[in-house]
Amino acid sequence: MPDEGDLGWKISLPCTRAEARMLSEDSFFMASSDTVPTIVTREVDESQPDEWAIDVYFEARPDAAMLENIATLAPDSSGKPTLSQLGDEDWLVKSQQGLEPLRAGRFHIHTFDSPPHEDPAITNIRIDAGQAFGTGHHETTSGCLETLDHLRRHGKRYNNIIDVGTGTGLLAFAAHHLWPTAKIMASDIDQTAVDVSVENAATNRVPVGNKRGAVRFLMSNGLDHPAIQRRAPYDLIIANILAMPLIALASQISAAAQPGTILILAGLLEHQKDEVVAAYARAGFRVSNVRQENQWPCLTLTKTRKYGWVRKPRRIKSPLASDYFGEC
Repeated sequence: MPDEGDLGWKISLPCTRAEARMLSEDSFFMASSDTVPTIVTREVDESQPDEWAIDVYFEARPDAAMLENIATLAPDSSGKPTLSQLGDEDWLVKSQQGLEPLRAGRFHIHTFDSPPHEDPAITNIRIDAGQAFGTGHHETTSGCLETLDHLRRHGKRYNNIIDVGTGTGLLAFAAHHLWPTAKIMASDIDQTAVDVSVENAATNRVPVGNKRGAVRFLMSNGLDHPAIQRRAPYDLIIANILAMPLIALASQISAAAQPGTILILAGLLEHQKDEVVAAYARAGFRVSNVRQENQWPCLTLTKTRKYGWVRKPRRIKSPLASDYFGEC
């Protein structure tokens, strides 16, 4: 038998989907832990879409302080953290179990321990389960992937794209594969997600930067970041978050769009669809397509009227050129 200290450990905690979506490492990566844990969030029951769980994997047995810290990740949960030993197995591999390769449109989403697809017509994207939301295995993300693939197969072309609430960067990577010469912005409210996305970009050989054909990652509360506003208007906007934040962001998203901009919205439940659609109708969008997977609709909308930021026309030889929005 191996020594107990060499075996992996797991703490599990019930949580809501909102808590899983907003999960950040910052509240519990503390001195009580000698190693950095791996965090996995998962849906517990498809018939209860708000019931999720947080699994945190450790190389060494976590102490009582770590248990207390993890309990704070789900303040709305009535459950308590449970500690279990994984046994004589690779704890990191254990953390990836259940994430079978996923096919969504032309995309094959896999983890480090599953091989890429050999068909050259299939686009492989590797996303390891970890510290950010969006491995592609939930209906919200796979619906977005299939919608993006559908747009490309119907000949749509986009040059200026933003992925709001990027999570792991998956949807930004998919957009890069579909429109490789586009400028792509990917933002998240959580710096951890931004850092994870940059790491995932390196894994998937996606260029990172501010030039055409690259993805720029940054932390932003919605579309507040000046760099996001300078690059507007976008011709494709993707937002896979939650219903209430989507509603709150309607005016910001509309301001970053122009007539004809395509908007993909996901993260909402079926019973929240009408409220989300109404908010975006008031902001100048109409629904052009709905892709439904179980209780999770993925909406495609089109901007129909001018609303929000308007670029001033450039004046020839103006000494105030810095007053105008420019590409960032």
